[in-house]
Amino acid sequence: MVRVTIAVDAMGGDFAPGEIVRGACEAAEARQGVDILLVGREENIKRYLPKEAKPDNLKLIGADEIVGMEEEPAKAVRSKKNSSLMVGCRLVKEGVADGFVSAGNTGAIMAAALFVIGRAEGIDRPAIGAVIPAHDRQMLLLDAGANADVKPENLVQFAKMGVAFVSRVLDVENPKVGLISIGEEPGKGNALVKAAFTLLDGSGLNFAGNIEGRDVPYGRVDVAVCDGFVGNVILKTLEGTSEEVLDRFRDVVKESVQSRLGSLLLLPAIRRFRRDIDPEEHGGALLLGVDGVCIIAHGRSSARAIKNAIFRAIRSVESKIVEGIVKSLKGEDKAV
Repeated sequence: MVRVTIAVDAMGGDFAPGEIVRGACEAAEARQGVDILLVGREENIKRYLPKEAKPDNLKLIGADEIVGMEEEPAKAVRSKKNSSLMVGCRLVKEGVADGFVSAGNTGAIMAAALFVIGRAEGIDRPAIGAVIPAHDRQMLLLDAGANADVKPENLVQFAKMGVAFVSRVLDVENPKVGLISIGEEPGKGNALVKAAFTLLDGSGLNFAGNIEGRDVPYGRVDVAVCDGFVGNVILKTLEGTSEEVLDRFRDVVKESVQSRLGSLLLLPAIRRFRRDIDPEEHGGALLLGVDGVCIIAHGRSSARAIKNAIFRAIRSVESKIVEGIVKSLKGEDKAV
């Protein structure tokens, strides 16, 4: 098997470069057969490297400029050619790296990926695919924020990209696709959803019809399709709800001695539940549709989240997800 190389934006994210460097080091130590390139200001990165010898499979790539979290994406991409974000994308474009991970400015990541790496063959609009921990499985929600306004044909393309990802990366056979709407009946939804329903119904995919927002946490389908506006609202609502559930549980536990004792008995189950719903376990979202693997991690990513984002990138490269998406659009992917 060809050795995989992943470039990591060391300067992107609320806790960069410290948490990014630590996460990259943990990933490098866990996956000795993979090379990890930390991209950014070398003097800043070196402060957070292990005092002992750093992992042999971790290397530094210099990049002097930084794209801030609040910068206007298009302007930042045009004006900061030597940013860690742009350099990381160029490494993928030039074939030096197989994938790129960043917890930086989401809009700038998408702009840089499109401008530098480019779209995969046959792709009209890339989409953000977010892995959602559902009731008894993982499911993919897309678009999770890249395209607020789309055409029905775009939603069909999103579905095909999602099916390729779930088949190859999550190892699901014949993934079931659902279209997010305000009701399960075929006639429900706005004009976009109604038109997309007709196209998906005749697409040859394993289309389960419309699903509602309440169906997402239960994992009724493997791929949930919607425009980026709806998808981002769903994603942020799920994140906020899971955090609130855990916070309220902590408050309830503190109310009495009996509650504290009871929580000790439930502790193993609570830890499993927390792990299952924790976004950091899934690392980041994949920008599907660009001509290379690009993982967008949460801006508040910890070292653990970065490590898992790198693992997600490795898995996506090894599963040849870009090739799978292109073949899926052509109806040629044997993995689907």
